[in-house]
Amino acid sequence: MDRYCVMGNPVEHSRSPWIHARFAALTGQPVEYGRRLVPLAGFAAALQAFRAEGGRGCNVTVPFKFEAATLVSHRSERAALAGACNTLRFEAGGIYGDNTDGLGLVHDLQDNAGVALAGRDVLLIGAGGAAAGVLGPLVEAKPRRIVVANRTPEKAQALVARHAMLADATGVRLEACGLDAVPGAFDVVVNGTASSLSGAEVPVPASVLRPGALACDMMYGPAAEGFLQWARAHGASGRDGLGMLVEQAAEAFLVWRGVRPPSAQVLAELRQELAR
Repeated sequence: MDRYCVMGNPVEHSRSPWIHARFAALTGQPVEYGRRLVPLAGFAAALQAFRAEGGRGCNVTVPFKFEAATLVSHRSERAALAGACNTLRFEAGGIYGDNTDGLGLVHDLQDNAGVALAGRDVLLIGAGGAAAGVLGPLVEAKPRRIVVANRTPEKAQALVARHAMLADATGVRLEACGLDAVPGAFDVVVNGTASSLSGAEVPVPASVLRPGALACDMMYGPAAEGFLQWARAHGASGRDGLGMLVEQAAEAFLVWRGVRPPSAQVLAELRQELAR
């Protein structure tokens, strides 16, 4: 069996082992996948240890995605733009780094939720690792406009500046602002902040939601419920991050194994599993 894992802190809540077990079963790939709780100051050592034990690659979650990007020998263009990696593949010549978060989000919104992003107005809340990982693929989906709103506007401006050439090439209007100065209303609102994890209020006013908007939280389970209730209370459709989780995992599986598993089937099975 080829060994993979997810590394993070905390990590015990992760559904990734269940997801990858189903991917392996459905594709016939000899994959064993586990969790590794990593000390906050010990990511590089944990990565080296897993590789020495025969690991073939890993997923990286909070709070190590930015650090992971500094430890790779080469990386995908989207990982370079994000400045963060969530998928690492161990190779003879080093470590390949990728970021599948944005592909996962776009697949979930367009394929699973049925919301085409082209020509739409999108609000991305946050400018940390989660938001950095999804902005590039969101731009490549060619919405009319993307606004990145963050508590510290300068951080949003830096993220937007990093993606300016891609936005110009795809004809997307890309802007940055503070949370208290979001301009207008949007067809799609994506929460990439940690507000849901901490139980804090939604960091933007309901005026950002157009009638019939889709509001998606990158969190899932009980953590996302407050955001979803806020969305529904103001006439929007709410969606949690479970679909994004499964879709980004499918992209990681493709990076490792060269096979893309049936993500829609696994998402449906996972929702049934969590409803028990």
